Amino acid sequence: MVNIGNDWDGILASEFSSPYYLELRAFLKEEYRTRRIYPGMYDIFNALKTTPFASVKCVILGQDPYHGAGQAHGLCFSVRPGVEPPPFGMPEPPTGDLTPWAKEGVLLLNTTLTVREGQPQSHKGHGWETLTDAIIRALNGADHPIVFLLWGSNARSKKALITNPRHLILEAAHPSPLSAYNGFFGCRHFSRANDFLKSHGVAPVNWAAIASENA
Repeated sequence: MVNIGNDWDGILASEFSSPYYLELRAFLKEEYRTRRIYPGMYDIFNALKTTPFASVKCVILGQDPYHGAGQAHGLCFSVRPGVEPPPFGMPEPPTGDLTPWAKEGVLLLNTTLTVREGQPQSHKGHGWETLTDAIIRALNGADHPIVFLLWGSNARSKKALITNPRHLILEAAHPSPLSAYNGFFGCRHFSRANDFLKSHGVAPVNWAAIASENA
């Protein structure tokens, strides 16, 4: 069975023992045996391992992992240290290894947690969305304020799951070169998230941590 190693284990216990997850697990076992799948099987749940439920301040939703060699490591929009990140719609993208954000309380969650090499969305529809929807619903029920940053149509489609008035939803275009100029630039999501957190007595996220830690 899955062992996250923190409070997510209890929260998701019924999901990990459900029929849909057992089917997903069997599918993944065959996929990892016969194909090249990203991230590595021991990195699939890194987002949950790095950011316990009780520590979540912000949630950034991605679609599925990067599908190039050496990129994905279980955090959305993040690549391993030293790996060139995919292009974003800004001259010097604030990507790279986003683990410092995760340690700051930013849950970097893809809605599908695995992918075949070179085949984006190849694991869509096999059960991951059921699990990640359950994760979003659990966060919606949290008794502490959370900021949900929904970038792009896939992430924004999850807005209906977030109904708790104590949380803040921020929406924008996806920060890819094709769409960043359609609303991502100037959205000020990082500062707006921190303003919201501070107004509720929560320590703000040090978004600059990736620059200092990865320097």
